[in-house]
Amino acid sequence: MTISGRDASEALEESSPPVGGRLPGDLDMWVLVLGDLLFFGCYFIVYMVFRDRSPDRFAEAQKHLNLAVGVANTVVLLTSSMLVAMAVQEVRRGAARSAERLTWAAGACGVLFVALKVFEWHQEITHGFTVSHEFFSFYFVLTGIHLAHLVLGLLILGIVVRELRNPVLRRPHMVEQGATYWHMVDLLWVVIFAILYLMR
Repeated sequence: MTISGRDASEALEESSPPVGGRLPGDLDMWVLVLGDLLFFGCYFIVYMVFRDRSPDRFAEAQKHLNLAVGVANTVVLLTSSMLVAMAVQEVRRGAARSAERLTWAAGACGVLFVALKVFEWHQEITHGFTVSHEFFSFYFVLTGIHLAHLVLGLLILGIVVRELRNPVLRRPHMVEQGATYWHMVDLLWVVIFAILYLMR
């Protein structure tokens, strides 16, 4: 069975990805995300410089971090990222209710992260590890700024839920914007976890 030139061309067009694809969300959100990544990137470099000056002292201080809580927080945020990505897929296919439930679940993961982080901070402070120690000054600043970004992310997810609840709205690009910011928060935590908890 032969395929005509026109049929072959149509089959190729159907199997090929669309040309001129766009980034999810909009330019303003990406400017915000890239700006935050640049800020954190500079702070990561500063941390590495100071760590290189006192590797033994930093390594000793790292032993006092609660690795189990750090791992739990990482799993929680990665799960939330997966839920947000699923919400984007659901709203793209018109399943707003399903997207709303997934966004709520992602937000619940964010709240759990906050609770675990506050518990960990309480542990460290109770044991006398405060910003007076060089390593813990970096630890509290990095995790504190990240937590502030996460709380803002929870507010953005709340806006996404409001969007999904309104039948007049339900704009996929708004959900994509919320997901873009949330993925950035998750990415930053993965890097923070690696350099604070795992790097020796």
